[in-house]
Amino acid sequence: MRWLSAAALALMPVAAQAQALSCSPPDRIPVPRLEKPKRGEPVRRPAITGYLLAMSWSPQHCADVRNPKGVRDRFQCSGESGRFGWVLHGLWPETDSPGYPQWCRPAKIVPQPVLKKHLCMTPSAQLLQHEWAKHGTCMSPHPAAYFRSAEILFGAVRFPDMKALAAKPQTAGSIRRAFAGANRGVTAPMIAVSVDRKGWLDEVRFCLGPRMKPARCKSFQAGAKDGRRLGIRPMPPG
Repeated sequence: MRWLSAAALALMPVAAQAQALSCSPPDRIPVPRLEKPKRGEPVRRPAITGYLLAMSWSPQHCADVRNPKGVRDRFQCSGESGRFGWVLHGLWPETDSPGYPQWCRPAKIVPQPVLKKHLCMTPSAQLLQHEWAKHGTCMSPHPAAYFRSAEILFGAVRFPDMKALAAKPQTAGSIRRAFAGANRGVTAPMIAVSVDRKGWLDEVRFCLGPRMKPARCKSFQAGAKDGRRLGIRPMPPG
């Protein structure tokens, strides 16, 4: 897909379930708890010079959780409400150094309609609350506007064939190339790859410039080096 400016993207229709293979949000979403900085985690308000669109591979997340049917992960991992491939971790404001903006304003509970609208994109009410409190408050005073921007950008991403990629060994470099090949206007140096401690693909992140268009990742954003070998957790049968 051709990447456009944020202003142009705002006028485009969005598939709300970009990577949800199936998703049925409940009528009422559990109310998340308020999120505040942990002890020693500072408020930071540097000038925003870019963004990261962080996407998580749901099968890997669910393989790591202790209880897929627990309150926190049931919607995403139990298979009762949907099956998920790539989901949105978050849209993060960035700066020219590792000290990115965070916790910029006190955050109230995200309203129920906003949680429900975006639960198939980020299948955890608590994670939506966390992303709003830590990152979204640095971008907008309104959670609906923040998540709308995230939805637009996530909906613009085209994903490679993960079943084919999971069938043979990969490297961080091959994942970058696969995503770049699926997204017109995106090159491999614009893509960050995260690998967990056991060598499994965890996240893919698109580096974005100040106008939310793909940009070359800075050295501290890039994650795993191209030669890093990794495995891809396959989708569960369903």
